[in-house]
Amino acid sequence: MGLYWWFHISLNPRVAPRSIDIYTVQCDKCSKWRVISTEEEYEEIRSTMKESPYKTWHICDDPADIEYNATRTWAIDRPGILKTPEGFKRSLELRRDFSRMDAYYITPTGKKLRTLNEIAAFIEANPKYQDVKLSAFSFTSQRDGVFHYLSRSKTEGRELYIL
Repeated sequence: MGLYWWFHISLNPRVAPRSIDIYTVQCDKCSKWRVISTEEEYEEIRSTMKESPYKTWHICDDPADIEYNATRTWAIDRPGILKTPEGFKRSLELRRDFSRMDAYYITPTGKKLRTLNEIAAFIEANPKYQDVKLSAFSFTSQRDGVFHYLSRSKTEGRELYIL
């Protein structure tokens, strides 16, 4: 059985547009969904996923933290992406057409970077970050065209997509 990684995407207009609401991971042993409490913990799990599948041995008998269903918009993440370098923040934003998510990095100074060239220029202009390796940054996100129309709720007026 493969392990899948999902985000719950908020469609609430008061929240950042189509930003990640909840980090979750599926246990490789019991297949139950577990909510990961922090982005840092999630990145640690994601970065080691290929070598060490996520297992919740001590809580496999407990009910799932969250159920995968059509009440949320979910998107899959790719395992093996390195942890974001200290001081930077990796941001994923869902496109309005739900076709894919775009990855960005927010620098410690608050600037949003969209390409490796922009990151290289930032590092060059800020000697404080010379030890940060370009290989630690990944703009890889979900596969192109992975969101498929699932249903439209007439009462709630929102569209739900899954991979």
